[in-house]
Amino acid sequence: MSDADQQLIDNCLTDAEFPELPDFYRGKVRDAYGLPDGRRLLISTDRQSAFDKVLAAVPYKGQVLTQTARYWFDETADICPNHVISYPDPNVALVKHLDMLPIEMVVRDYLTGSTETSIWPMYDRGERLLYGHEFPDGLKKNQKLPGTIITPTTKAAQGDHDAPITEAEILETQLVTTEQWQELAEKSLALFARGRELAAKNGLILVDTKYEFGLDENGAIIVADEIHTPDSSRFWLADSYLARFEAGENPDSLDKEFLRLWIAGQCDPYKDPIPEIPAATLIEFSEKYIKLFEKVTGQEFSKPDMSISVRDRIQQALAQELPEFFS
Repeated sequence: MSDADQQLIDNCLTDAEFPELPDFYRGKVRDAYGLPDGRRLLISTDRQSAFDKVLAAVPYKGQVLTQTARYWFDETADICPNHVISYPDPNVALVKHLDMLPIEMVVRDYLTGSTETSIWPMYDRGERLLYGHEFPDGLKKNQKLPGTIITPTTKAAQGDHDAPITEAEILETQLVTTEQWQELAEKSLALFARGRELAAKNGLILVDTKYEFGLDENGAIIVADEIHTPDSSRFWLADSYLARFEAGENPDSLDKEFLRLWIAGQCDPYKDPIPEIPAATLIEFSEKYIKLFEKVTGQEFSKPDMSISVRDRIQQALAQELPEFFS
């Protein structure tokens, strides 16, 4: 590995806990803070999660996630308001505090996936009623579905797995109200349609994605977390999809399915210890993230100055944005 690649690995942001800031919370990928005025600070680290585990750190990943989400939040603000107030740093979003709704809205256009909540493993096991949707026999992996479907999941507590749930179960248990569900479904499908349209213009297929929503102080539904990023979505290269599908090969992907498939090729990630991921694989994964950002947005990815660590750069930006905590 070159010295430059080693520097990239060494400079990954794995910890964004700053003792000056209040109400710290660590997620799998983001470190967050609750500010006393009702705002939240979300810092995207370079930590890489898959199969509900943090596996490694990928160079530039946090910046790609934040800036990709920023692009999509800007491009979909007419469909659904989002929680962002400002972006103090390429890895950081200052957002409104929301009361998060207890389901994730997963929207799918293709029969694919490798996790326990994905529809292909369920279908491959012989199940034909998936998330309340009837599937016929004879479908193949990565096949286009007849229509776009919503396959919601419950939001797991930290360390637990998300669980499949149906629309009927959501309404029966009133996890959200009937009116909220109808609005969530409508907004999710509209966001997905916009994402699919813009991705297609840039030679990508938006395969599936998840959305998280919360309620603001007036009870309005707001889209939160991230949208159409390589962590929350699956993207395939459109020009090679059909040939690879007909050959029974996995599509060329620009998302974390690359790492999922690498891991699944080494072990059973739900039963076995996951082996250490080689640095060269992490560098390759980083390049996929950057390629996706540039292909989706049409913008050139701006690599940060490596003479300052990502953590120190973020701390400087936060001290400028929130001087009351760093004075």
